[in-house]
Amino acid sequence: MGTSAAERRDELIALYREVQHCQKCPLHATRTNVVFGSGNADADLMFVGEAPGHHEDQQGKPFVGQAGKLLDKLLAGIGLGREQVYVANVLMCRPPGNRDPQADEIEACEGFLFRKVALIQPKVVATLGNFATKLLSGKPTGITRVHGAEQEATLGGRSVLLYPLYHPAAALYTPAMLKVLEADFARLPELLGRTAEEPEPAPMRAPLAPEPAVQLGLF
Repeated sequence: MGTSAAERRDELIALYREVQHCQKCPLHATRTNVVFGSGNADADLMFVGEAPGHHEDQQGKPFVGQAGKLLDKLLAGIGLGREQVYVANVLMCRPPGNRDPQADEIEACEGFLFRKVALIQPKVVATLGNFATKLLSGKPTGITRVHGAEQEATLGGRSVLLYPLYHPAAALYTPAMLKVLEADFARLPELLGRTAEEPEPAPMRAPLAPEPAVQLGLF
């Protein structure tokens, strides 16, 4: 993008503040908090899930419920922590009753997601579940057919490796799915290594104002 890591971090904070007042779809009327995303603002690996649930809506951070605990466990299994990745969702506001996202809601939110990808500049974007996979791949193929199969994609004006994964929630309802998730997660270090030809940018560790630091969860 031609901007420094610190400048991109500042732009990410500005985007966070912008979306706090978003009313682009009806979900703004029922949300408690906008769930922007959290993690390392200069991460090589970015996860994109579906939408906030009850706990995420209450806390304003993604993946803080049971699915989030499983995500943490899967990351630990490959030697990573939440502070080393960035986590976001297709939608930033919780759909009532945790129903599926609707087309107009996805359309209203997708521009913000692509801007986050452009600012964070990940090398690998792992999509969690059907909605994120279909949106970011631009293809209708479901997660059952494409999980664990990386593909080149252009997101936020950048070339990335898109890596579809089952949503961790799937393993909460179907325990046998955990083995599939663990096997697919095990390939992430290889994919990150494959994209490591470029020199590492300086970490984004500029001081943050207290309010964004708490809600953005930047490391």
